[in-house]
Amino acid sequence: MDWKSTVHGLLGGAHTNTGDETDAGAQLVVDHPTGEEAYRAALARHCRWEEAQDVLWVRPIVPGGTDPETGEKVYSLSACRRRSLAWTRLRVYESQVVFTLANGQVARIEPAQGPELDELRAWDAFQLELTAQEEQALEELREDSWWGRYA
Repeated sequence: MDWKSTVHGLLGGAHTNTGDETDAGAQLVVDHPTGEEAYRAALARHCRWEEAQDVLWVRPIVPGGTDPETGEKVYSLSACRRRSLAWTRLRVYESQVVFTLANGQVARIEPAQGPELDELRAWDAFQLELTAQEEQALEELREDSWWGRYA
């Protein structure tokens, strides 16, 4: 399987054990060149690839908070900004895609687990409350500025 299919499968939850794609998803783990972990976050279920530049756009999910009025978990769309992975090398290894980034760090898109999978499930539920325009803008991965109730 090629790397793009692997990434899309991970983001979409195709690796589910239960048959329900919302029970699985992806996380991003970035390590310093020394091997020490620098960053870890669940990933929203969409990406965009810029072939001419070897750049993959993803949306890491910054943990949300509880809405005091509804008790539901909500997220700041301004905090859950798109991020780019500009790589010099990549490979598919088992159920993950490993990117050697231009800055020397190593990033892995792999199956979400533990707190990251829990965060992704809450994000999926939160997205059901978004307008069609907000959801489309999130999926296009072209916007970084948000206004309104979830800014």
